Amino acid sequence: MQQIKIIILAASLAMAGSAYAHEGHEHGVSFETPTDGSTVSQTFKVEMKVGGMKVRKAGDIIEGTGHFHIIIDGACINEGDAVAKDATHIHFGKGQDKTQLALKPGAHSLSLQFADGRHQSYGTAWCKTIHLTVK
Repeated sequence: MQQIKIIILAASLAMAGSAYAHEGHEHGVSFETPTDGSTVSQTFKVEMKVGGMKVRKAGDIIEGTGHFHIIIDGACINEGDAVAKDATHIHFGKGQDKTQLALKPGAHSLSLQFADGRHQSYGTAWCKTIHLTVK
């Protein structure tokens, strides 16, 4: 009887894990909008999401949490390094997951970097880069 319960539990967990992955809740960060290869206006909406961690405001150091940064025309940040704060490194330290960006026309890249409450990067596993064209 115990063995049957274990088999049922294992099957239930496998199905739940499969459903979780199909809902787009994979570990890491991604842009909901825009998508890679998009053409956008000079001002456009950005929506960010994370799977496997929770979004929390900067300053709080709690395992499994962090906040977003967008790096314009730059690379992902190595794990443990602090994310700069300047015109091309935008911090969302209040826990925001939506914003509007304004970029000059041309080809651009956006790197979405997740970092802890001290703005220290979780590394390339928690970064996603997309390319877009601003018209």
